[in-house]
Amino acid sequence: MRLSLPLLLIALVFGTAHADDLQPLRVANQKSTLKALLEVSGELKDVPYAIQFSEFPAAAPLGEALNAGAVDIGALGDAPYVFALGAGASLKVVSIIHAQGRNTTAILVPKNSPIREVSDLKGKRIVTTRGSIGHYLAIKALRNVGLSTRDVEFVFLLPSESRLVLDNGTADAWSTWDPFTTVVTAQSQARVLVSGSHLLSNHLYLAATQQAIADKRPQLDDFVARIDRAFRWSNEHPAEYAAAQARITGLPLAVHLEVAKATQMQPVLIDDAVVSGLQATADIYREEGLLTRRIDVSQGFDKRFNTQRAPLTQVSR
Repeated sequence: MRLSLPLLLIALVFGTAHADDLQPLRVANQKSTLKALLEVSGELKDVPYAIQFSEFPAAAPLGEALNAGAVDIGALGDAPYVFALGAGASLKVVSIIHAQGRNTTAILVPKNSPIREVSDLKGKRIVTTRGSIGHYLAIKALRNVGLSTRDVEFVFLLPSESRLVLDNGTADAWSTWDPFTTVVTAQSQARVLVSGSHLLSNHLYLAATQQAIADKRPQLDDFVARIDRAFRWSNEHPAEYAAAQARITGLPLAVHLEVAKATQMQPVLIDDAVVSGLQATADIYREEGLLTRRIDVSQGFDKRFNTQRAPLTQVSR
């Protein structure tokens, strides 16, 4: 049985039986993303504790499950994590993965749309998912050209519904993320109005409940290490990773392959720059009236997990 360092230390001190008796780790999984990644990379082999995956269609209900303590850990983008903290969730970020890609997030418009610049969105309808990273991208893009959310009309839908309203002209633009950006640009020839590559951090936060950190620290240390290794594997094996995702989503293999080849995933330090970047996100949501109070996001990070991870990269906004 292969043990990571934290679990190996437990086995040496208490014996392998104790390691095998560790409580299950309950993982919130958004559309099988983490599970598929771990499976195809081989990181679900020889795990000395049970991993119980729960499926969620989007980040918002995933955050609610974390808030309720129904799961121990899950992955969220900047904006959904801010909303979870704003709802009073007792959470800590224990791992950060940075997505570096061409259209990891983007605002899309139909191929024949007269909209050529973000400023052209004034008076238009933007479809996105409320509280999602797409929602935040739209806010940032509008602010960047001197507009506000009052200058547009938002239509809040799940991604599965959003493409339809973009294609049929009900909405003028869609603010979303990959693989949807790649799907719509490839299949509907939608245009990228603006990419989030320079407007957003494009961080994926693995957030754990404080109860899990207290009761399941060895499992969390081991799980974080497995996620790191799995993402590094995906960078080196885009074809295998894309095939695993295509089997789950039902989207064309070519779409996932394009995304996988264009995106690199890297673990980054939980540092002051990351914290201040997320604070800026929270402050913008407060200014927009999407949060009812100002929140201190520094309370939502646990830097102790940095010592369990290597190599680490400093990536600022």
